[in-house]
Amino acid sequence: MTKRRTFLKAAVAAGSVALAGIAATAPAAADELATIQEKGVIRIAMSGAYPPFNFVNDQNEVVGFDPAIGTEIAKRMGVEAEIVTTAWDGIIGGLLANKYDAIVGSMTITDERDEVVDFVGPYYTTKRAIFTQPGSEFTSIDQLGDAEIGVTLGETHEEWAREQGWNIRTYKGLPELLLELENGRVDAIVNDSIAAILAMGEKGQEYATIEFETPEFGAGIAIREGNPELAAAMQAALDEMMEDGTYTEIAMEWIGADIR
Repeated sequence: MTKRRTFLKAAVAAGSVALAGIAATAPAAADELATIQEKGVIRIAMSGAYPPFNFVNDQNEVVGFDPAIGTEIAKRMGVEAEIVTTAWDGIIGGLLANKYDAIVGSMTITDERDEVVDFVGPYYTTKRAIFTQPGSEFTSIDQLGDAEIGVTLGETHEEWAREQGWNIRTYKGLPELLLELENGRVDAIVNDSIAAILAMGEKGQEYATIEFETPEFGAGIAIREGNPELAAAMQAALDEMMEDGTYTEIAMEWIGADIR
């Protein structure tokens, strides 16, 4: 967890500050679980640009670890999953605006985000990593003040990289980040280690890493605040998946390892 700051960067980028303030002062609404069950559908959001966790395949289907987890949770809740893709920098704003019911999109659980949404999970853990091209002149984190650093707009990695005082270029998703690194338009990128390593392995892209101290962090499922029954139902489904081996099967299919 990071220290609390003024407000969630992603919510600011999405123009959702006012929505968050309204949510904090408005009377509590009825728990959304009953409404979701009545409709028979839970709308689940993700970027669709974060392989192998979530991406659009050649058949124009959103696939990967995240939609598989979300779909299985929905199934165990007795409803269908409707997958929605949206830009990452506005994804929390969309949740607060009721455009979907949950975010299952590899979202890092942070204190800032926990101020405006509730989290189920975590459903996997990973670490922050810095990648360069093989043979790069940049081999130490202390050298990166002179580098161009690529990050995904709205991610916690963007906020962290800005705190270092680095020169930042923002992109929409991991595929674009990897292409910019490969073509030399940025000197390094900051991303989750698992996702970047797997994506580069899939496309045969060579890379080097810069070693630095970084803690593990958890990815959680974000829902609107004030829905304890929905949170409990989703957590129960996730726990069951982890206990009966379904989670491991999904993780092995998409990631090649148990990443709890």
